[in-house]
Amino acid sequence: MGLVYALENSVSASGDNVHPYALPWAHSGPFSSFDIASVRRGYEVYKQVCAACHSMKFLHYRHFVDTIMTEEEAKAEAADALINDVDDKGAAIQRPGILTDKLPNPYPNKKAAAAANNGAAPPDLSLMALARHGGDDYVFSLLTGYLEAPAGVKVDDGKAYNPYFPGGIISMPQQLFDEGIEYKDGTPATMSQQAKDVSAFMHWAAEPFHDTRKKWALKIAALIPFVTVVLIYGKRNIWSFTKSQKFLFKTVKGREPPKAQ
Repeated sequence: MGLVYALENSVSASGDNVHPYALPWAHSGPFSSFDIASVRRGYEVYKQVCAACHSMKFLHYRHFVDTIMTEEEAKAEAADALINDVDDKGAAIQRPGILTDKLPNPYPNKKAAAAANNGAAPPDLSLMALARHGGDDYVFSLLTGYLEAPAGVKVDDGKAYNPYFPGGIISMPQQLFDEGIEYKDGTPATMSQQAKDVSAFMHWAAEPFHDTRKKWALKIAALIPFVTVVLIYGKRNIWSFTKSQKFLFKTVKGREPPKAQ
């Protein structure tokens, strides 16, 4: 009933677009930070579910260090990945990853990605949380919004119906299911929990400096009153003499202005 109510009350005036509800994300406030535990779990969801089809070409293992992992954890995570490379003789090899490596791409190129997915290449997820209208709300709603197609809507083989996707027909079938994975920290892996966590991870991946930016905003905000007092005092000190000057024009004998006739 909750999903039906949400759909009925989130349809735009045009009647063909379903918009996600605004959800209370831990990092959505002006001075709120990411829930790092959720981001870590989101990486588990990405690694076990999303990484089979989607790349994150702008994310390196070094980005994990001192943000969502320790350096040792990030090194171990990188070492578990096989990175395509070339040896000293130019021959193609695969080697364990290091911190400076990108997260591996599941396909060698876009044509291979499209051929493996019914002609639709899965998009890169590095900036997806910021690239879509609705951001985290859209990602969460999309991942949890799969429904049976209503009467009159044709869904081809290999595709699915999702009212949050533009046009309603999406090439990606439902990926998240209750207990589809097992979290390392023991959190129950419900579908909504997985969607929440991977949405948080995708936002962190798109904006890893998010928390640092807000910390600097707080520091600058704390300095504003002091800077304001200094500027006001300086302005009054500089302009008080200029604004209080009085100019007196004295006529010099022999240089009087001509008298009107």
